[in-house]
Amino acid sequence: MLLDLNSTPPDDEGSDAAHQEATDLEEDDRGLHEGEEAHSSMDLAMPDVQDATAAEEPEPHWINQARDLQVILAAAGTGCFADEDSLRPDGSQESYDDIYRDLLMADYSRDESFRVVCGVDKYRMRFAITLSQLAIFLSKRSDIDLEVSQLRNPTPEDPLRDGPLAPVGGPRPKKKYRKMLTNKQRWTVYQGLLKDSKSGRLKKTSTAYVARKLGHGRRQVQEVWKLVKECIKEGREVDVSHRKTKNCGRKRIIAPLAQVQSIPKRKRQTLSALCHAIHMSKTTLFMRFKQGYLRRISSSLKPVLKDHNKKQRLQFCIRMIDQNTIHSEPQFVDMEDIVHIDEKWFNMTKNNRTYYLMPEEEEPVRTIQNKNYIGKVMFLVAVARPRYDDDGNLTFDGKIGCWAMVTEEPAKRRSDNRPRGTMVKKNMKVNRDRMREFMVNKVVPAIHEKWPDEGKTTYIQQDNAPSHVKVDDEALLNAIALTGRDIQILQQPPNSPDMNILDLGFFRSLQSFTKQLNPTTIDELIEGVLDEFNKYEVEKINRNFLTLQSCMLQVMRLRGGNWYKIPHMNKGGLLLQNALPDRLYCDNALYWEVVSYLAD
Repeated sequence: MLLDLNSTPPDDEGSDAAHQEATDLEEDDRGLHEGEEAHSSMDLAMPDVQDATAAEEPEPHWINQARDLQVILAAAGTGCFADEDSLRPDGSQESYDDIYRDLLMADYSRDESFRVVCGVDKYRMRFAITLSQLAIFLSKRSDIDLEVSQLRNPTPEDPLRDGPLAPVGGPRPKKKYRKMLTNKQRWTVYQGLLKDSKSGRLKKTSTAYVARKLGHGRRQVQEVWKLVKECIKEGREVDVSHRKTKNCGRKRIIAPLAQVQSIPKRKRQTLSALCHAIHMSKTTLFMRFKQGYLRRISSSLKPVLKDHNKKQRLQFCIRMIDQNTIHSEPQFVDMEDIVHIDEKWFNMTKNNRTYYLMPEEEEPVRTIQNKNYIGKVMFLVAVARPRYDDDGNLTFDGKIGCWAMVTEEPAKRRSDNRPRGTMVKKNMKVNRDRMREFMVNKVVPAIHEKWPDEGKTTYIQQDNAPSHVKVDDEALLNAIALTGRDIQILQQPPNSPDMNILDLGFFRSLQSFTKQLNPTTIDELIEGVLDEFNKYEVEKINRNFLTLQSCMLQVMRLRGGNWYKIPHMNKGGLLLQNALPDRLYCDNALYWEVVSYLAD
């Protein structure tokens, strides 16, 4: 007799039956299940049949859970329960834990299998379950899950498939469409099939075995192998990747980037100007820029070079090649005997500065009397290449000196900060006389004091600024003679700031540190610049000389031109690997081509 908990009893007989069932449930809670008349009558009818399910007694805890589940299913209008235990054809009771285990092994999810046992899915199961059988099944469900997981999942890479646990008693879940395999999963399936194949042919059970092992559908595995056979038949490389990337999704907007080259560069300085010129959305154009269809460059002004300027640049580069190596593998000289000097303006501040603040911080307020007259000081800097001994210890840091080109004079007027007549520092007018004074009184004595004694000629390299002293300046030659050293002036090529390490990179590097200062007076600015000069890393000076040699190679390739980007050598990485060279090599063919070009 089947009992439908969803229906209302039509008469008193049904009410008595429901009352009798409630009484039985109370007896189950008190552990009186052994005295039920229904089971006694069954034992008399089938004395020889002993079933494990019938012999077991569910604990009261599981009885309570089974009763609650029946109430939930009855309220939802689902479930199928009986007042007597279901019997197999051989007379034994139905083992619902075996049914649940078989469904899991047949690749059903735990949720689907549980619905079948409870009678929710009546399309797959047409027998009912009693309260006692349901309680026994609930007590064993966790152990069955673990058992099936161990049988189907000997390794963690093949987990037991488990769909989302829908609320028990709810509507029948919608049809689950199989998920598309990712490219990684498809290649894993292909490797699994390849292992189980023999001479390119699969066994009869290969697809089912791989599908069960990887937790995929058998049809999905078969589609992968079908694609493999198509690739082999067409004679192309096997590719089991899906085609969704190419065939699905929003179609890309065709951008008219071909006409970009026909637009003048002056109209391509910003993305806004370019999108207006080609009639395209700025967002679409920015996406194409991120995808690599466009590139952003920075263009800096360079000095104009005439033909004789280019030849002078080439002659200067050839002079820096070690003449002892030109017949084998040309190499630059070590440049340890050259002192680079030049002047540089350092400002106290600039109009616009960038800061990084926390959300709660206030923006800084910067004021000045007149932004067109920001305080600044010119410095004269002299730097040579550092030197190391055979063990890599520093013997000479290359810092000859840094001098502020200012003069002290009494203040002509009083102010709130000082009275009249106080000595204040002001910028001097730099001309040849001032430069001669600094060369005689500052640069030459500093070289004599700090230069290592090796008996070699020392060169002071300077550019062709009108304020610089001449090579045969009498006062300078007398000052050099007093030191007893062989010091000569070396003029670098005209319009060639890239031939001096100060203009090439040292000044910009030093200025990046001085920008972090916040001086309010000329004295604070001078003190800050001198402090940063003394703290400047010696190894960076050495790298600047290698950068100079790499730029000379570019000049030789361009036949004296200056339209090149400063090459990058990853000098920091080479230094960490102890592979940073002291000198760069020049291609033998390039060297002789330049020599031949100059001879013509």
